[in-house]
Amino acid sequence: MAVRNPSTIRNLMLAGHAGAGKTLLGERLLFTSGATKRMGSIEDGNTVLDWTEEARKHGHSLSSSLAHYERNGTHVTLIDTPGLADFFGQAIASLPAAGMVAVVVDATKGIETNTRRIFATAQQRNLPRMIIVNKIDDAQADLKALVEKIRDVFGSVCVPVNLPNADRSGVVDVLGDNTSGQPLFGDVESAHTSIVEQVVEVEDSLMTQYLDGGAGSLDRKAVHDAFEKALRESHLVPICFVSAKTGAGAEALLDLIEQQCPSPLETNPRTFEKLDDDGQLVEQFHPKTDASAPLLAHIFKVSSDPFVGKLGILKVHQGTLRAKDEIYIGEGRKAVRVNSLFRLMGKEHVDVGEVGPGEIVAVSKIDDVAFNAVIHAHANEHLRLKPLPLPKPMYGLAVHLSNHKDESKFAPAIAKLQAEDPCFIMDRVVATKETVLRGLGEMHLRVMLERLKNQYNIEVETHQPKIAYKETVTAPADGHHRHKKQTGGSGEFGEVYLRVAPLNGEEAQANGEHFLFVNATVGGSIPRQYMPAIEKGVRQALAEGAIAGYPIEGVKVEVYDGKYHAVDSKEVAFLKAGKRAFVDACRKAKPALLEPFVEVEVTAPSQYMGDITGDLSTKRGRVQDSMVEGETCILRAVAPLSTLQNYANELKSMTHGAGSYVMDYSHDERTPPNVQAEVIAAYNPHAEDD
Repeated sequence: MAVRNPSTIRNLMLAGHAGAGKTLLGERLLFTSGATKRMGSIEDGNTVLDWTEEARKHGHSLSSSLAHYERNGTHVTLIDTPGLADFFGQAIASLPAAGMVAVVVDATKGIETNTRRIFATAQQRNLPRMIIVNKIDDAQADLKALVEKIRDVFGSVCVPVNLPNADRSGVVDVLGDNTSGQPLFGDVESAHTSIVEQVVEVEDSLMTQYLDGGAGSLDRKAVHDAFEKALRESHLVPICFVSAKTGAGAEALLDLIEQQCPSPLETNPRTFEKLDDDGQLVEQFHPKTDASAPLLAHIFKVSSDPFVGKLGILKVHQGTLRAKDEIYIGEGRKAVRVNSLFRLMGKEHVDVGEVGPGEIVAVSKIDDVAFNAVIHAHANEHLRLKPLPLPKPMYGLAVHLSNHKDESKFAPAIAKLQAEDPCFIMDRVVATKETVLRGLGEMHLRVMLERLKNQYNIEVETHQPKIAYKETVTAPADGHHRHKKQTGGSGEFGEVYLRVAPLNGEEAQANGEHFLFVNATVGGSIPRQYMPAIEKGVRQALAEGAIAGYPIEGVKVEVYDGKYHAVDSKEVAFLKAGKRAFVDACRKAKPALLEPFVEVEVTAPSQYMGDITGDLSTKRGRVQDSMVEGETCILRAVAPLSTLQNYANELKSMTHGAGSYVMDYSHDERTPPNVQAEVIAAYNPHAEDD
């Protein structure tokens, strides 16, 4: 089989808010194009795209899924992505594989939170976009008002390319020649003029021709080329109408995808980066859509198949990939063999022999495949795709195994789940001695724990993670400890006098860490060979804490005096003396507890702005900025992480599921006295060894 001509390829990503009907729309396109013999149903759990048991159980897409169809010589790959905020990372991860992002809008609910998020992200990545208004068969949907709202929120570049007909059983084309029928609203001539005027603005020659002779004077191919250019330059976002349930508008949508959506030759190329051996950026470049060029592809999804094992789903950007080829993955210097290539049709696999630029395929049984890894043809090349704006996983659950016999397989199982989901991580928090799993929300982690149980037979118990506080000192103080231990033979003796003080910024910067150790002894009161042992003891105390069991930072330590014994003094004696002298000094130095603060950005309907602001103030949050865009408000604030442990559920309840947020670590601040007292009171240190 020859490599497919890139001009006949379309890669369409279906995205949008949960419940907009993306999966059912994908099923409708597959059925109407003849790729499937029956129309899948979400209720019956027999769709091609939501084929996993967990997707059927939860009633939502939980990861991206692929299918394809052929129509009039055009090969179209559909990438169905989740709409739930907890799985938004899966949608972001699929963006580099898409030639066009189809943002699906529920005609009855209008523009929702994740509709805005995916539209904005695709725009930032310079990807062509279209808006598909679904569920037009619902008589309660005010489609005219929705178009006005879309244009108000996303700009006048959004222009209908068809209109629903009067009885909502189909659509009236306003772009091509078949413009017969009575639209539900508006008129065909005005709609046609609007889209032609939007298109010709990107080509001066077309604009002149249009002004001189009107739309009828324009060459069809020239208009098509200008249409593609307008898409690439974000000067045009087509709006089309469909009902995935009844099939109204499905044929027109298939025609639009085939005739107007950009091929890999027409869309904006992805940006790759070349790095040196130290990981520093050398140059950025765009691949060539050329089958004869050196291979360049990237893996945008990793999944586990119950029959063939680990799958790497990739898009070829340049060159040709064949079964039995030897390739290099990421920074790997050893070639790996591609045993087979296949296209995905939900859970079904269709074998192919070779693929070229623009095609999306999967490879199996290659252990080195990893999310976002670049596949290339030459060794010693350090290449990567321009980093994606993935949401940072901040929602956490502390976990411990229900059965300690699972300890040996726990870490490998987590590693496999992390490979499949770029927004799922495991964090070992030294300060709290907890293993914490982090994701984008409560449902995200619940699904990951279900996978851990169902796929790897590992059960864990969970609880809210402890806050990783830090300790510091706010005033100078002296500390002293004499360690003396006599046994049958030689004993242990070491005496240390030291002082602690807050470490200023210049000292911390010069030292490269939040701790400075100084030997200020004179006259040989402590021999120099014992000073490393004292520092080691102090560093042990830094890790263990002095007042609440949390790491200490921002401290300067000066050892200024001490005593030793010619026979009994040993390193272990000075280690213990230094450790306890340091703790003694810290407890006198007006110790303070620091807590992590995070930057949080909340997006929600503007009607909830007052509730959200008031709630953040009760959490010791400080609103830094707020703005209203139409019916949506965006608030940016800083707040203690301890007060936002359950914020995902609280915000969902406050906004009836319409609000979302992202947060990231900002800085540390001193805790209020009452909080510090509670944390210290709860501290129950182990008895110290003599």
